[in-house]
Amino acid sequence: MASLAMPAAPAVAAADEALSAHDIIARAQAAAGGDTWIHPRTLLMRGHAVFYTPQGPEKHERYEMWRVYPAQKGSAHAADGKVRIESWHDGKRVRLVTFDGQRSYTLAGPQPPSEADKQWSENFGFGVIRFALEPGFRQERLPDDAVGGREVYMVRIVDPSGQATLFSIAKDDYAILRLGFDTSRGWHERLYSEFFRKPGVSWVQPGVVRLYYDGVKQNEIFWTDFELDRPMPDDLFVVAAPVQ
Repeated sequence: MASLAMPAAPAVAAADEALSAHDIIARAQAAAGGDTWIHPRTLLMRGHAVFYTPQGPEKHERYEMWRVYPAQKGSAHAADGKVRIESWHDGKRVRLVTFDGQRSYTLAGPQPPSEADKQWSENFGFGVIRFALEPGFRQERLPDDAVGGREVYMVRIVDPSGQATLFSIAKDDYAILRLGFDTSRGWHERLYSEFFRKPGVSWVQPGVVRLYYDGVKQNEIFWTDFELDRPMPDDLFVVAAPVQ
């Protein structure tokens, strides 16, 4: 009589099961660029964007972000380091938001702290994976999933303040394909794709980022170039008066 025993699971499946969240995150960090990616000083990204509004898609022909990275991270979704984001539509700068390490600014100038805190809590989140293996952070492996037809490992990173962020990491090359976290606007997800590199730079850059709140697409960013560790003056992040 023929045996009804199930065939042995492939070795790769067993290896998958043996990986801890710590292992998966360490491999994702290495695949993204290693120490250069974990400890960048600054990053300038250039591209364009599409914002989805009740009136229809609004194409911004120029979208740029300047970032000075922090040396440490405590809360995953609080503003840290320095950042400037601006967007141009039909030749006019229509969006500007900055954080100088202490205060936040928009086209109208300095923002009240409460408004700034709310805004940044809905935008900061990705950087926690750079610090996820440091003391005070907790990593948890969740059930595997798929993103855009690619199998992924799911991990949860809990920061020292107790805030959690979910990451989806590709099984084939350890690219970070998705993150998710809760905000005052609802559940926020970002999907990453079209990764690219530059010669001589240990950095993997997502070319497309899609942002969702409660499952509704808000905007897409198409990054076409980046510069790593470029000097950035402090006054770049300060908007002392309304910008015309």
